[in-house]
Amino acid sequence: MWRSCLRLRDGGRRLLNRPAGGLCASMSPGPTIPSPARAYAPPTERKRFYQNVSITQGEGGFEINLDQRKLKTPQAKLFTVPSEALAIAVATEWDSQQDTIKYYTMHLTTLCNTSLDNPTQRNKDQLIRAAVKFLDTDTICYRVEEPETLVELQRNEWDPIIEWAEKRYGVEINSSTSIMGPSVPAKTREVLVSHLASYNTWALQGIEFVAAHLKSLVLTLGLIDLHLTVEQAVLLSRLEEEYQIQKWGNIEWAHDYELQELRARTAAGTLFIHLCSESTTVKHKLLNE
Repeated sequence: MWRSCLRLRDGGRRLLNRPAGGLCASMSPGPTIPSPARAYAPPTERKRFYQNVSITQGEGGFEINLDQRKLKTPQAKLFTVPSEALAIAVATEWDSQQDTIKYYTMHLTTLCNTSLDNPTQRNKDQLIRAAVKFLDTDTICYRVEEPETLVELQRNEWDPIIEWAEKRYGVEINSSTSIMGPSVPAKTREVLVSHLASYNTWALQGIEFVAAHLKSLVLTLGLIDLHLTVEQAVLLSRLEEEYQIQKWGNIEWAHDYELQELRARTAAGTLFIHLCSESTTVKHKLLNE
């Protein structure tokens, strides 16, 4: 899934050449995450102002260069990421922009900006608590009482995911038809808090990002563990909506756009989590087609 991000769209561009310094570029896209993910508002589009994208390794990590100018965050911090693989993926986002830079399509850059600037000043414990909080309103734990066809659909599609999560983490995850939602055992919270503590703060930003879009921590955990694909997780998160669309129809363009956008954000967030969790580096080489 994420390996495709390591290829440049245009052949012949060099991502790992080392430019000899130059002026800094403060241009960087602000995140386009909805309010639950607590980040920046999206800026407007602008004309592409650079020709080549490259990465260099500095003292604090890997940097992104647009021609001879170093990328910076919205708060004017040097844009530095902890892994070479993540740097290549971000550089690919910038290199893939055409005549116009569409900041709202650059989800990996968005997540890096949020991790670097930390606009809400949250520490690791706060990020973990925010992620676990999604259990209280987890999409796949809220069930309907009717119609019977939807009840059966939720049972058939969601129950196996809950059973997997309970076995995988040794916890109890309840479902409910009450508007108050399911009761989450304290032990379940403790176990998941302990599990999430094994991730660094960058990965936790990605976990919250994905959970906010899927409205489900359980589905997010399934993605992280590679138990679910992005397509599966997105459809499971939209199960009731897809059921209603099948029954009553939809506004085609609006539904298609919303679905594709959710897939893109979920894929980018999942990729971000994995790239921030890996300690290996990519062998230095030119990435040509």
